[in-house]
This record gives sequence, C-alpha cells and structure tokens, in this order.
Amino acid sequence: MRPAILTLVVTATVFVALFVLERFLPLRRRCSSLLPRVILNLIISAAAFAVAAILVRPAATAALSWATQKPFGLVHLIALPPALGFIASFLLMDLTFYWWHLANHRIGFLWRFHNVHHIDPDLDVSTGFRFHFGEVTMSAVFRVVQVLFIGISMPAFAVYELVFQANTLFHHSNLRLPIRLERILNKVLVTPRMHGIHHSQVRRETNSNYGVVFPWWDRVHRTLGLNIPQAEIAIGIPGYSQPGDNRLGNALLMPFRKQRDYWRRTDGTLVERAAPVCRQSSSYLAE
Repeated sequence: MRPAILTLVVTATVFVALFVLERFLPLRRRCSSLLPRVILNLIISAAAFAVAAILVRPAATAALSWATQKPFGLVHLIALPPALGFIASFLLMDLTFYWWHLANHRIGFLWRFHNVHHIDPDLDVSTGFRFHFGEVTMSAVFRVVQVLFIGISMPAFAVYELVFQANTLFHHSNLRLPIRLERILNKVLVTPRMHGIHHSQVRRETNSNYGVVFPWWDRVHRTLGLNIPQAEIAIGIPGYSQPGDNRLGNALLMPFRKQRDYWRRTDGTLVERAAPVCRQSSSYLAE
C-alpha cells in the first residue's frame, strides 16, 4: 500500500474510533450542538485537505526526492548510520513542527489563519481537522524548508506523517483517559488534557503546550503548562466567541478582515484565571 493511502486509511480509522470513544468517555462538557459543529469542521477541513493534496504532499515529496538524490540536509551532512539517521530525522521533524506551531501563534499574519482553528467553541477530534486552507497553503512552504533542512528519508517521512496525523487527532480529542494512565502517557506523548489547556480562552494558557507528538519540546523551551483542571477551561478565543463567528462564511473570511482584540469578550472584559500557586508544579498534569 502506498504511504499516502496508508496514512489516509489510518487517519480515517483513528478519527472514527476517537469520535465514538469520546461520546462515551467525554473529558469536557460540550458547550455547543455537536452535529452542526462537526459538519462545519469537516467542510472547513475539506478545503484544507484539497490544498494538502494539491500542494503540501507534492511539495514535500519533491523536496524529499531532491534532497535524497543530492544528498542534502543535516542528517546527510553529519553522515549518521541509517538507524540513527531515522531517529534523528524523526525527532527533528517534531521539533521543527513545534517551532512552526509557535510561529503560528507569535507572528500576527500566521495567527490570523491559525485562529480559525482556535475559535472552535468546543474541542474534540473534529477540531483536529479544522485548519484554514490559507494556513495549509503556507505550511506547504514550511514543509519544503523543513524536509530540505533535515534531509529526512522517504521511509522516515512516511512514518512521521502517520504518527503526526494520528497523534494530532488523539490530542485534540475529548477522550477522558484515566488520569494515572494519561500522566504516564504524557511523559512521551502530547495528550488530550495537555492540549486542552492550549485551547483555553486564557491567553497565558493558549501560549503553552505547542508540541504535536512529543511533549519534550515544551519542557525544553519552558512553554509547558499542565496544572489546569479541565473543568476550569473554557475553550475558544474570547474575541471570537459569538455564534456567528463559527458560521462557514465568517470563519473562512475571518483572516482577511480587520481583526478584533482576540483576548477580550465583546463586553471588553478579559478572560483570566489566577496562576496556580503551590497547587501543583506546572509540569504536573491535573485532573
């Protein structure tokens, strides 16, 4: 089976499994009607999938082919053995995706598009597909730079892409895992409770937990925040929390319009929460 087809099959299977499981084991209480939200998210994602199929994968594949033939990239410059090269390139892919995610929050132009993902009023597995086609278009450029910089092999790229897609759906899901299990998993994977904090309406919490597969990059860059109980989290962006903001046309056109104050509600109030004091370390995953 071709890697692209395998990734599609695994992604679809993981999506369906998580969608069913989170109905029975919800982590957070829903704030909006499920079916209209899921339909909207899938329509937004359809445009993103089309761009990914037309631009992102072909661009990454062409860059991979060129880098392999030269050879080019860090892994080739250091001349690592194949097994070490596979591991190093896998880790570098995830680290550079951490940087790309961080850039989407720190650079205003990128954030305009990434914000479409964040204004979802609930967080579940369908949010893992909800990305504006403009963000996906820009990620095609990033992918070319990424694979050329790293010099990743085709097999390593295919494996990382599979893990990347599966864990993106997993950590966006509203699946309640036993807290002890999730605390163990969170040592090596980004998990639903960890990423739920990243989708909080509190700015300080949104600006944490940028990891995609591994949580280690947040620890290294000191952007980790785990000690916020899920029951205390309101999902979304305060300035875009009106029902009309999540209509299809408004969501797709939002990046091209004058931007509101993201972190203030329409009544001008900030969504804030006192930083936890001595409740637990910031690296301790709360219930």
